[in-house]
Amino acid sequence: MPHSSSAVAGHTAITALSMGTVISIRLGDGAAPHDDARLAAARNAVVEVFRGWNERFSLHREGSELSRVNRGELRLTQAGPELRNCYALALAWRGRTDGVFTPHRADGAIDLSGIVKSLAIAEAGDLLNRLGARDWSLNAGGDILVGGDRASGLGWSAGIVDPLDRGTLLATVPLTLPVRAVATSGSAERGDHIWTTVDGGVSPYRQVTVFARDIVTADVLATAIVAGGQAALDRSTEAFPIDVLAVLRDGSLLATPGLRAASGLRAASA
Repeated sequence: MPHSSSAVAGHTAITALSMGTVISIRLGDGAAPHDDARLAAARNAVVEVFRGWNERFSLHREGSELSRVNRGELRLTQAGPELRNCYALALAWRGRTDGVFTPHRADGAIDLSGIVKSLAIAEAGDLLNRLGARDWSLNAGGDILVGGDRASGLGWSAGIVDPLDRGTLLATVPLTLPVRAVATSGSAERGDHIWTTVDGGVSPYRQVTVFARDIVTADVLATAIVAGGQAALDRSTEAFPIDVLAVLRDGSLLATPGLRAASGLRAASA
């Protein structure tokens, strides 16, 4: 299993591959230790959710609905409601981030990869609740959503990995209500794949982790801060109820006051 940008400790876990990443479902300590059938059902249902999103939105699949739109074979107005709603949400986030987050590539193609995984995670979390898995965590490539508690009286926590040393944790942060989601973005896993919108240069951040009440907000703002630099970090922390841990190019850390208080981390103020 590849290292992910953050991890959650828990009791019973099962993993699967989808969207080119590892998905880990972990149940709280209240789960029956030998409830293999329930866990397998949860795994299969979550994988099916991710498969559906991937088949519709992946630009690596020639037959996906979004690929057909980008090739001009299907008008956006003729696409299914899921695609149109996803595109509308991405446009809304473009407005909320002053254009830093965008569903459009430089060549004009629509690329919804910046929001699709978090929407899949959110849907999978809703599904776990409907299946009766009251206490759970869902980790998809380092982006985490949790429900309930890890154990009676003990909440979930997320460990943030050092991008310069993947075997070391920078901090362990409790996911205390109303915070339920963690998303990490940066160049440590895939190289400098996110560029600033100001001058096209490399982001000042190696890695940005955002803690939020929902996974879409966490994911979008992590991407926007990496792409938009200090200005996007300042705007995001002022406009949204989030906490942020940012790793600069030289390895130094920036953290919001709430994150420093929750984790005991020593870092400059973000």
